[in-house]
Amino acid sequence: MPRASSKGFKEDSADIESKKEPSPSDGSGTGSLLKNWPLMSTIIVYCVFSLQEMAYSEIFSMWAVSDKKYGGLSFSSQDVGIVLAISGFGLLLFQFLVYPRVEKHLGPLVVTRLSAVVSIPLLSSFPYIALLSGLALHLVLNIAALLRNALSVSLVTGIFILLNNAVPQHQRGAANGLSMTAMSIFKAVGPAGGGALFSWTQKRQYAAFLPGDQMVFFVLNLLQLIGLILTFKPFLDLPQRVHP
Repeated sequence: MPRASSKGFKEDSADIESKKEPSPSDGSGTGSLLKNWPLMSTIIVYCVFSLQEMAYSEIFSMWAVSDKKYGGLSFSSQDVGIVLAISGFGLLLFQFLVYPRVEKHLGPLVVTRLSAVVSIPLLSSFPYIALLSGLALHLVLNIAALLRNALSVSLVTGIFILLNNAVPQHQRGAANGLSMTAMSIFKAVGPAGGGALFSWTQKRQYAAFLPGDQMVFFVLNLLQLIGLILTFKPFLDLPQRVHP
């Protein structure tokens, strides 16, 4: 009798363990992820913002080193490096000291939307920064670049939180892999598209509508606006446990 009860106990334990482990048919496969609209809609929003971010990164350096007569800043490579270093250091402080508190009070979705909204007028001001000179130019540009990078990181971090909240814990590895694959495609297109856009706008310095670099930042803002619109219903669908 003791042997029988021991055997029965082992069988019951095996049944319990088998129920705990997710199988491919319980929704842990790639096919189920593709049918998860809260996840897929978040990935699409992430891809749009990634495209805009990579295009901006490519355009910013070319715009800064281009001649002032073409709407640029006439910066040297060293000047651009200093701007990027200052914004990078400020970004590190922002990530550790500011973002966690803001996200705790507002939530990831609100932070993402606010970051996108504030980025639009900020990017619109970049062509007018080129009208400055001397210390005022360096000071304003560093502040604008720091704010732009901080908003971009806030936006992406908020999307990452939404993405992980859209799936159970055992699916998060596959979900992040899927999102990184899709995002990499858009990030590959971003620099090429940004470079082509910048080259095209240099040829229309005297156009009647959005001449020169104004068209560059208009297109960047258009991508930002599309991403912002996609963060609202009915496109972006959040799981019940996630509240905006």
